[in-house]
Amino acid sequence: MNPLRQKMIEDMQLRGLSEKTQDAYVRAVRQLAEHCGKSPDRIHEEELRQYFLYLKNDKQVSSSTLTVTLCGLKLFYEHTLRREWPTLDLVRPARKKKLPVVLSIAQVRRILGHIRHPRYRVCLSTIYACGLRLGEGVHLQVRDIDGDRMVVHVRQGKGAKDRYVPLPHSTLEMLRQFWSTHRHPEWLFPAPTRAEVSPATAKKPMCPSGVQRCFKAALKESGIQKKASVHTLRHSYATHLLEAGLNLRLIQAYLGHSSPKTTAIYTHLTRPAEDRAAAAINQVMGDLAW
Repeated sequence: MNPLRQKMIEDMQLRGLSEKTQDAYVRAVRQLAEHCGKSPDRIHEEELRQYFLYLKNDKQVSSSTLTVTLCGLKLFYEHTLRREWPTLDLVRPARKKKLPVVLSIAQVRRILGHIRHPRYRVCLSTIYACGLRLGEGVHLQVRDIDGDRMVVHVRQGKGAKDRYVPLPHSTLEMLRQFWSTHRHPEWLFPAPTRAEVSPATAKKPMCPSGVQRCFKAALKESGIQKKASVHTLRHSYATHLLEAGLNLRLIQAYLGHSSPKTTAIYTHLTRPAEDRAAAAINQVMGDLAW
């Protein structure tokens, strides 16, 4: 590893950034260097400015991708290289506010019903039942399941935060039955192994991309015409809890959101809220007629 990259990684470690974030920031610097064809410490501010214009106008990268790129390059040039470049303060990714896709309870059940392999069905069912992110679900460990308190310990979630979420009785029973098929000492969802090799010897949990592909295939088979992903199960979990009357602050804690504003978006997606709005609109507009 070259000294420049090592120094950047040390700077990120001092800031307490997760490994996933560190990888994304290092990748942002590497992609800039590859685009300019030179070491990143030899790149001038105008070249950086042109690179951001290229990302916005030519590649038309998403707002989230541009944000990650900006954060990575800002850390590298302002902290690692100590360069104060106005361009880094000028770039502002457009923030598009979109309501997340939500599935009904019946639709969730229909999708899960099209998943044939127990490993994926149990993992996706747990992700929905506990409102987990995909990475949190596949990395669940045996020690994270507390059957006495009926909670799941989510370790080092987004923002490197731990949290506890309620564990439904049916989910606990499902996890116990599934674990008995492999008995891995650490992972609840160990990576698949060859037929002649015991699953209990897997060195890592199963791959998130495989779970995502399985969900997409089940979604297509179900005939549900929604642009959904595994993360949609988390959105649906929050919306269904709101519809059931749970407190917004409690749902915020279960989801691991830092700000209540992030959780509040689900109040726009509940059926009761939509029904009340429709009733009010019909009452106000009821006298209008051709």
